[in-house]
Amino acid sequence: MRRGITATALVAALALAATACGSDDKSDGTSKGSGELSGTVTWWDTSTVGSEDKVFKKIAEDFEKKHPKVDVKYVNVPFGEAQNKFKNAAQSGSGAPDVIRSEVAWTPEFADLGYLAPLDGTPALQKADDFLKQAAASTKYKGKTYAAPQVIDSMGIFYNKKIFKEAGVEVPTTIAELKTVSKKIKDKTGKTGMYLRGDDAYWFLSFLYGEGGDLVDASTKSVTVDNADGVKAMKVVKDLVDSGAAKTDATDGWENMQSSFKDGKVAMMINGPWAVADTYAGKEFKDKANLGVAPVPAGSVGQGAPQGGHNLAVYAGSKNLDASYAFVDYMTSAETQAKVAKELNLLPTRTSAYTREEVVDNEIVNFFKPVVDTAVERPWIPETGSLFAPLVTEYTKVLTGQTTPEKGAKSTGDSYRKLLKGWK
Repeated sequence: MRRGITATALVAALALAATACGSDDKSDGTSKGSGELSGTVTWWDTSTVGSEDKVFKKIAEDFEKKHPKVDVKYVNVPFGEAQNKFKNAAQSGSGAPDVIRSEVAWTPEFADLGYLAPLDGTPALQKADDFLKQAAASTKYKGKTYAAPQVIDSMGIFYNKKIFKEAGVEVPTTIAELKTVSKKIKDKTGKTGMYLRGDDAYWFLSFLYGEGGDLVDASTKSVTVDNADGVKAMKVVKDLVDSGAAKTDATDGWENMQSSFKDGKVAMMINGPWAVADTYAGKEFKDKANLGVAPVPAGSVGQGAPQGGHNLAVYAGSKNLDASYAFVDYMTSAETQAKVAKELNLLPTRTSAYTREEVVDNEIVNFFKPVVDTAVERPWIPETGSLFAPLVTEYTKVLTGQTTPEKGAKSTGDSYRKLLKGWK
């Protein structure tokens, strides 16, 4: 693929530019003679506004207390906009942050474009062996490490225990059981069994993996989303909607799903640990014990949930690398990750964090950790983050009856082969 300018060239170009990028501070990050960190670190956080952002902003302020001469400029950038916004800023040489919270699939793409600083041998990557192997995998590209894992996650079924009790049903473990349970819930309570988010293809992956499928096979450079397993997965989700087991949407999926579940209009939804804090804010879950979490029901081949998460990466053109490295180290330390687990139920990426009391006693973390351990990794190639755009278009069309599962899978595969030059 056509690459962007290299990191070395980017840094050199930015050093000559009159316009400052990221930090407006002209300091190199240390006070002369003392080695004390100083200057400004601009951080783009992509966490959920109203719940996660407050916690991460507070932790960033705690970093400032440890380093009084460092000013962390906290900016919450909407997740759906952050990927392209960062690429545009980095490419133009103006306005990129010093540190970005990168979805795991974005990291190899940003690294391939030359927009990230390698972290090997820097203070940002201390005790690298402590990171979970599967969490660290997405941070590496062509033999170098370009980010530090901040949180790792996967997906499960969230369910309303009161509705389940009223309907007299148990948690479904297979797709067939999911349909049966949903019908009983509808018959007994009048409520819909499940909300299936229809505007984000990440919610499709558990069904794809459950049928033995995958998006691509990077080892053979083959597109697999449109094979028989991919078509079957499309049929599975379409049948859930057509049968009335699930309701869906074409827009505003997150808000529709969350509000429907929090208000008790649906009994189940597929979601991840990132949604727990917001879910607890709903009227149905003022008693937190009413929230149940279980594995996503298995498909015909087995249970499959995608591995997700976020990394912290340093912009190659940062004018304050020293303070940026220290900030990444602080934000991904075992101590900080334990705080995040306690406040937000997000899973740590460091092995040592799982021995801390705040993590050991966390029910949500304890549920999701085994799921994460067996979750399916996406291919860590530069194009991974771009695979979702064509898929979500067809996934939404299939769910809403605008196309067939066969045509939806084929169109997605055709788009992938245009994107992945030379792939079968």
